[in-house]
Amino acid sequence: MRKRGEYADIAAMIPKVCQFAVQKGVQIQGRPTFVCHEMGAEEAMKADKEGTADVEVAVPVSGRVEGSDEVSCYELAGGKMAKTVHKGPYQDCGPIYENLFAWLAENGKEIAGPTREVYLNDPNEVPQAEILTDMYVPIE
Repeated sequence: MRKRGEYADIAAMIPKVCQFAVQKGVQIQGRPTFVCHEMGAEEAMKADKEGTADVEVAVPVSGRVEGSDEVSCYELAGGKMAKTVHKGPYQDCGPIYENLFAWLAENGKEIAGPTREVYLNDPNEVPQAEILTDMYVPIE
């Protein structure tokens, strides 16, 4: 599911995508993922504040299904990625991204596509301080 809005919309979009998968009869095969199409922290913060962020959420499923007006089904490209893990509230991810982007620059790595966050646990089931998020940046 992809739309323009704020990153806070992710929380409502994930259950809709999961419900769509269940209704289509496919099994969810992994954790929910947010795909961030804004390139860089400044662009992302500006888009979020203005409500124009390109917000996409996905869940891996057991098979291909026909999409709808709201949900599409496609294979999210893989490839070489830089990865880090954030522990704590989602709103505290900013400094982790800054550190990751600094590491990429220091090591001569070029960003090759949208960043991704994979949500490893459910904030409704664990304390905010225990939330785990894998953060991926495709690199060349």
